[in-house]
Amino acid sequence: MKPMKHAPTITLTALCLYASSAYAHPGHMAAGFAGGLAHPFLGLDHLLAMIAIGLWAAQQGGRALWAVPAAFVSAMVLGGGLAWAGLALPQIETGIAASVLVLGLLIATRRQWAVTAGMAVAAGFALFHGYAHGLEMPQATSPVLYALGFVLAAACLHGVGIAGGLLGRRAMQMAGIGIVATGAALLALA
Repeated sequence: MKPMKHAPTITLTALCLYASSAYAHPGHMAAGFAGGLAHPFLGLDHLLAMIAIGLWAAQQGGRALWAVPAAFVSAMVLGGGLAWAGLALPQIETGIAASVLVLGLLIATRRQWAVTAGMAVAAGFALFHGYAHGLEMPQATSPVLYALGFVLAAACLHGVGIAGGLLGRRAMQMAGIGIVATGAALLALA
């Protein structure tokens, strides 16, 4: 067995275990489309959850390959709308951290679910992510452009996860374990 063969898995797992920047969500200086596009990449919690949606959809296969990410993106926009409307959604950071943990568990254990159940799980977690995106939108920016940015970023991250499905069963399970560890650390901080 060559050491380089497992380098991507080891690297991904190590990055997942480094959770200290997960709640950073640094300054969001960009506004409009660029601000929305950048936001999911600026927090490890958002980044891992969105990649995990793609990984889990790839494991599910079939219709879930597009339906689960589509449900996530749709509900994420709804969550952003709730924040922009000033409606309260409790325990945002806890919900986001739980999404990382649960999605990691689903990947690590290779759970197969009905497509509608997978869509419901994805949508439920996406509300928290979208709400956080909406809360952190800069004041003087277009909500539509900002939303377009975070929708495109989410879709790209889901695509990264789906492409990760090509890594093979063992690599995906290792990624799931790393995501679980990060989710547990995030919940401890929430």
